[in-house]
Amino acid sequence: MNKIALITGATSGIGEACAHLFAREQYNLVLTGRRLDRLEKLAKKLNTKYNIEVAVSSFDVRDREQVISNLEGLPEKWKKINVLVNNAGLSQGLDPIQNGNLDDWDTMIDTNIKGLLYVSKVVSNWMINNRFGHIINIGSIAGKEVYPNGNVYCATKAAVDALNKAMRIDLVQYGIKVTGIHPGAVETEFSEVRFKGDKERAKKVYDGFEPLVAADIAETIWFAVSRPAHVNINDMIVMPTAQAAATIINRK
Repeated sequence: MNKIALITGATSGIGEACAHLFAREQYNLVLTGRRLDRLEKLAKKLNTKYNIEVAVSSFDVRDREQVISNLEGLPEKWKKINVLVNNAGLSQGLDPIQNGNLDDWDTMIDTNIKGLLYVSKVVSNWMINNRFGHIINIGSIAGKEVYPNGNVYCATKAAVDALNKAMRIDLVQYGIKVTGIHPGAVETEFSEVRFKGDKERAKKVYDGFEPLVAADIAETIWFAVSRPAHVNINDMIVMPTAQAAATIINRK
């Protein structure tokens, strides 16, 4: 029987890349995200290409009731989750603290922290009952280093870093692995979302150097997941060669 991976935010970027990689490795998949059309299209593609089973569940991780009802509503066979990839997350705006948009703050806090907690609460209990599982939390270099105008986004990813460490401690007694993956600059829809659809401004973020791509992070996640049973990768920072720190990038 195939193992099962549950991936949040699977409609684009790192989440979608993880879906492709885990499908390639013959995992059955539970894919979640807000855009049902994208989920269904991806599910069909992966099923056809890799001959795996895919369940899709469309909900917003910010909505606690949606998270609980959609996940608990899955058939029992889908609750034997081997790997949870807590990928759903975003940034909104890039302003100094005094000019910050309160709605943007709520969106980041509700998605990056509370959404991760809601999903983890449900799935970690399944893993405890099953006595197996591996939780991958997608953080960011922003959770390790605060950068100008990053304030609330950095704070949410610092929270992910802290929660990753706390999960590791709380779940070790059940044999459940927990890993934090913290990317630097990855060229996905991230900057476009941050700048609310301004593609030109988003493109400039990656000018003059070769950033990471989503597949790089998916491969890093797979490295952590594919270690032997006695090995846990607690924490990993992954940067483009051209990026030494959050704000230090060698642009040609």
